[in-house]
Amino acid sequence: MKNSIKNIATLVIVAFMTFSFTTAEGDKKEINVENSKVVWKGYKVTGSHEGVIAIKSGHLNFNEDKLTGGSFIMDMSTITNTDLEGEYKGKLEGHLKSDDFFGVEKFPTASLIFTKVESTGKNSYEVTGDITIKGKTESVSFNISVYGSKANVSLKIDRTKFDVRYGSTSFFDGLKDKAIYDEFDLVADLEF
Repeated sequence: MKNSIKNIATLVIVAFMTFSFTTAEGDKKEINVENSKVVWKGYKVTGSHEGVIAIKSGHLNFNEDKLTGGSFIMDMSTITNTDLEGEYKGKLEGHLKSDDFFGVEKFPTASLIFTKVESTGKNSYEVTGDITIKGKTESVSFNISVYGSKANVSLKIDRTKFDVRYGSTSFFDGLKDKAIYDEFDLVADLEF
């Protein structure tokens, strides 16, 4: 009888400690980088271009199925264009990787770290995070929707805050139809 009470007490303590640890830490879910996709879209006076960037690594944090945090590292060397072909595609991709844009040789990764997550509905959240591109960090806010083991994120980024000034009318006059707008879109379909 004494041993069974001792065993029950030990089980209760272990269960309590496990519950406390789980509640404090939450559940970290790694992003399946193979099944996730990040699409970029940039705009210029005469149209737009779009393409993809690979996620190097990332995770989302949950506590009782509620999103509480997350972080991502993007592999900037994988930035590719999907709306052009041949020589023009190669030229644009080379230019995007150059120092005029993302300088991927010196800055091979970009990152996003969630700093604040607020629920805005059953499966939706408003997130504030620190995004680092070309070694510069800025705060950004965006919405994320989570359904089961999938999430969708959409955000606008002002490239000039990260010293990506090429073709920006904020810094250069007389660009006319060669102007490229400062904001670009990122849309991520994530699986974890």
